[in-house]
Amino acid sequence: MLHNTGQFGDGQEHVANVSEVPKSWPRAALKRVRGLSPLFVCTVLMPMVMAVLYFGFLASDVYVSESRFVVRSPDKPASSGIGILLKSAGFTNAGDEVYAAKDYVVSRDALSALNRSDAFRKASSQNSIFYFDRFGTLFSGSTFEDLYKYFQSRVHVDHVASSSITTLTVRAYTARDAQRFNEQLLEMAEATVNRLNERGRKDLIRFAETEVEDAKRAARMAALALSAYRNQEGVVDPEKQAAVQLQMISKLQDELIAARTQLVALRQFTPRNPQIEVLQSRIRELGREVDMQLGKVAGDRRSLAATAAQYQRLALESQFADKQLAASMASLEDARNEARRKQAYVERIVEPNLPDDALEPRRLRGLISTLLFSLIVWGVLQMLFAAIREHKQ
Repeated sequence: MLHNTGQFGDGQEHVANVSEVPKSWPRAALKRVRGLSPLFVCTVLMPMVMAVLYFGFLASDVYVSESRFVVRSPDKPASSGIGILLKSAGFTNAGDEVYAAKDYVVSRDALSALNRSDAFRKASSQNSIFYFDRFGTLFSGSTFEDLYKYFQSRVHVDHVASSSITTLTVRAYTARDAQRFNEQLLEMAEATVNRLNERGRKDLIRFAETEVEDAKRAARMAALALSAYRNQEGVVDPEKQAAVQLQMISKLQDELIAARTQLVALRQFTPRNPQIEVLQSRIRELGREVDMQLGKVAGDRRSLAATAAQYQRLALESQFADKQLAASMASLEDARNEARRKQAYVERIVEPNLPDDALEPRRLRGLISTLLFSLIVWGVLQMLFAAIREHKQ
């Protein structure tokens, strides 16, 4: 019986020791912590505790929406990659429009459009977001410039020149907000490219139309000047009229020569022939007519020869104006064709996705990085303090 009682007593003592273990565990852990060096506690233990609190309980989930696009144009040369594939379909990569769209997406104007009705500000200021990640706090500020800095940390645009692909990445604290903001920014990029195209097309055509209007005005003035000169001088074309006059003079001279020849014959064979006076009168009239016609062609300030110089100048100006008008109209048609060929388009390769899981913060990687960095700092300081102690000794 005593033996049994002793066994029972040992059993009670064993149960009592087991019940005391949970109560003494915090004390044992505290003793172990106290046994650690202050340097290890400050450089390793405390940062790890803060990292566990942040990554495990405090950090808000960040959803990432990504889209990809290229800007292509019908006539600009392609270099490599996907540009060659697009060129086979009659389109190539557009360079200037890509950088314009990229800069606009991360600009203040894009933020103003995105923040219409305070949509972006409200999505970034929810109480469910961790205080230090939230906008509108004491640390982040509340002005538009503060919002723009916050916006730049949430929106990233990456353009790869070798493949001509632009990647737009948007971070938000809900999956719907990330996709919605990405879609809106992508539409803004498309609108920017379209606006640049429209402006360039209008400018190109407007300049060509201005040249055509100037050429029309010059051609009209030259034609009016030539017409006024014709009416003033009473000539249509001095060169053609002079040619007609010369033909007439040639005929009159032929008749004059024939009359003189006939007169010589009559005087030689029939000196008293009554036709001699008639021929003499005819010869005098033909001579006066030849002299008058010659005066119309040359020798007078109102002759065809005198008016031909001014007429040729006006005619050349009119012909030059007509040619310039024709060239301007051809340039206008070329400008319209060029404007149609220089249209740039935003081609979406990857639509903005709706993330089904938060990609950030990367909790495990953050904890491991904190631990490794803390251990490195602790090791460096440990060696530094050891060297200092040895130097003092």
